[in-house]
Amino acid sequence: MGSLLLSLVKAAARRKKNRFVQQTKNVAAVQEKFLLDLLRCYQNTELGQHLGLASIKSVEQFRQQVPISPYTVYEPYAQRVAQGIPNVLTPDPVVYINMTSGTTGRQKLIPATKRSRRMLSKANQVSTGFMVAAAEERGLPLGKMLMTSSARIFGTTEGGIPYGPISAGTVIHSGWLYKQIFAHPYETLFIGDSTARHYVCLLFALRDANLSLLGATFPVTALQLCDYLECYGAELVEDLDQGAIAPWLDLEPHLRAKLERQLKPAPQRAAQLRAILKTHGTLTPKLAWPRLSLIVTARGGTSSFYLERFPHYFGNTPVFGGIYSSAEATYGVYHDIDRDGTVLAIESGFFEFLPEDQWGLENPQTLLPHEVLLGKRYRIVVTNYNGLYRYDNGDVVEILGFYNQAPIVIFRHRLGGLLSSTTEKTTEFHAIQVIQALQHEFDLSLANFCITLSEHEVPPHYLVNVELAPGQTLSDPERFLQRFDEILKEVHLSYAKKRADVVPPPRLRILAPGSFETLRQRLLQRGIPEAHLKFPHITEDRQYLAGLTVEREVRMAEERVGLRG
Repeated sequence: MGSLLLSLVKAAARRKKNRFVQQTKNVAAVQEKFLLDLLRCYQNTELGQHLGLASIKSVEQFRQQVPISPYTVYEPYAQRVAQGIPNVLTPDPVVYINMTSGTTGRQKLIPATKRSRRMLSKANQVSTGFMVAAAEERGLPLGKMLMTSSARIFGTTEGGIPYGPISAGTVIHSGWLYKQIFAHPYETLFIGDSTARHYVCLLFALRDANLSLLGATFPVTALQLCDYLECYGAELVEDLDQGAIAPWLDLEPHLRAKLERQLKPAPQRAAQLRAILKTHGTLTPKLAWPRLSLIVTARGGTSSFYLERFPHYFGNTPVFGGIYSSAEATYGVYHDIDRDGTVLAIESGFFEFLPEDQWGLENPQTLLPHEVLLGKRYRIVVTNYNGLYRYDNGDVVEILGFYNQAPIVIFRHRLGGLLSSTTEKTTEFHAIQVIQALQHEFDLSLANFCITLSEHEVPPHYLVNVELAPGQTLSDPERFLQRFDEILKEVHLSYAKKRADVVPPPRLRILAPGSFETLRQRLLQRGIPEAHLKFPHITEDRQYLAGLTVEREVRMAEERVGLRG
């Protein structure tokens, strides 16, 4: 029965993918139809009437009449949606409100309807179709998936609408067929306590030696799963042997009772895992599931830093990105494994691209998907069935190529994610490039890092805050800091120019072990969903790392000479 269900999922995904591929051969026409259909459906909403959508008959008229807008324009409308007022942003009833993580700013409320959900589901199926094709081409078997993201919502609004992370809403509203791909009961995703949820999901998944897929919202959450497996490996094996769920877990009684009925003793599998523990002293995903075919998690942006640590836990298991999306929109679908670029999701939104020379202008001019240029960077602007028109959330993307006529885009950084001692505008992408190069050059693994600015100098110094991975030592921190400065000059010409006269030398701060775990707990206490935790690698918030222990601060020779003088 399980293999039949998986075959049905794959077949449906292939059909969606093949149709999407045909659509990429005529992008301008597909995009025009998408926009005009949407405007016709949404013209009588409160915002639609305010924007005069009924009078718009062409793409050009739409671009001239409707302004590019950030979330602040939509916020009062979204608040009225949350109160239960109908026909504000969408003509269809709002079935869920996506809430952004809030890790990079104020939380946003984005209405979701059955129609907008279908758009997201279609993109997910297209992406799955590409994944199936890529796996078959490489002879990678695809079976059950381990995924520990919470499916719990935060609550309901005063208007009675459920709200929470988009990941929870996606799982809840997935069709019955797609829920069958999990290697653990669907109910495990409703466990409230993070440790208990990870533990029980792992417990069920460990029963299957042939597990082939592991899914995580972000690479950092995949690494967190690895930490749970390492930490509780012995306990998991004992529970697997006995067919029991550890009594010390903080697990809701009704869920415990239901899940215990489904968990049967697996002494042979437990013996296999016990032998692995004895031989290797630990459990990692690749040791527990040697037939693991794919990891499905976000690529691009900050992900590449964390992907550097994947080989330790996953060997050479390839990584597939799924979709490039946010609470507000779906922007791209991944079309191959171990690739960072995504094909523009032309069936999920109407897209425009804002060139760099137009940023900051009062009436900026955009380009359409067929007008963008290879290698250029743009802010991506979207119109979609969530009730957003020419919406700009600040995502900066680069054009890597084209899939037929559709641009292949990669997320580089969020517009607000800039760090400047003066006016050099260092991005997260710059920072990740430098740290990756340093890890290779020094044969070093970092648990995490974040670059901030010093508080008391004008202009301020860059503070390169790093936490070493367990068992790692940095034998020459002065040289490490010097090379940070040199490599950043190479990849960021504005920094190189300003560093010559106005930007002071950077400083290295080595943080105590566990510092980013402390930071993680702080974010969780603020109510940020665990699956959506994103640690910025640059921030102008000078209190972001406040209270963490700095084991050593290192300064460059030129600064030390200046201090002595």
